[in-house]
Amino acid sequence: MSTPLYQVKAEFFKALAHPFRIRVLELLSEREHTVGEMLPLVGIEASHLSQHLSVLRKMNLVSARREGSTVVYSLVSPHVAELLAAARRILTEVLTNQAGLLQDLRADEGAAVTASRSVRSGRKV
Repeated sequence: MSTPLYQVKAEFFKALAHPFRIRVLELLSEREHTVGEMLPLVGIEASHLSQHLSVLRKMNLVSARREGSTVVYSLVSPHVAELLAAARRILTEVLTNQAGLLQDLRADEGAAVTASRSVRSGRKV
C-alpha cells in the first residue's frame, strides 16, 4: 500500500518547517552556492548547515555537485522558488488583512472610549 498523498505533503512541509532551511532555499533561489558562501548569510555553524542541507537533499529539494574539493548546492526545481514566492504573497495578504482588522479594532476602541466618556458626563452619544 502506498503512502497517502496528504502524508507525503505533510512530510514535505515538515522539511520546510525550519527558518534556516527556508533561508537556504531563498539563497539557492537566487543562484547556486557553496557551503562557504552560505555560512555567513545563514549565520549558523557549518555542521548545522550541513544537517539542514541533508534534510533538504533527502526531500529532493536541493542537489549537490562536486567541483574539485568544493560542493555546490542548487535547487532541484524552479518550482521551489515559486513556492517561496507564493508563500511571500500569501503572508503579505494575510498581514495586510490583519493590519486592516487592527485599524478597525482601534477605531472601534476609540468610539467606545468616546461613548463611555459621554455616558459618564451625562451627554447623549
